[in-house]
Amino acid sequence: MSKCTTKRELVVKIAKETGLTQLEVKEVVQRFLDSIIDKLAAGNTIELRNFGILKPVKRRARVGRNPNNPTVEVQIPEKWIADFKPGKIMKDKVSKIVA
Repeated sequence: MSKCTTKRELVVKIAKETGLTQLEVKEVVQRFLDSIIDKLAAGNTIELRNFGILKPVKRRARVGRNPNNPTVEVQIPEKWIADFKPGKIMKDKVSKIVA
């Protein structure tokens, strides 16, 4: 069930559907992804209607454990991460996956 789709596969599919060259599609997809990264790195929230919302959130510092030696505690510092909340259409479609 868990087939991983690559950026390359998406580019090929979009190129076939649009008639654009794979090079043109790859450039647009890469610029789109770079723009998302730049906006998140600047602290902005990105809302893509019906797809979802990406926003930077600060994860608090916490204590973790080494899985190879559970008696050893490891301090994990606070850090910023990208949080994703799926939109309604995505939620509805993904909830209907049949394994």
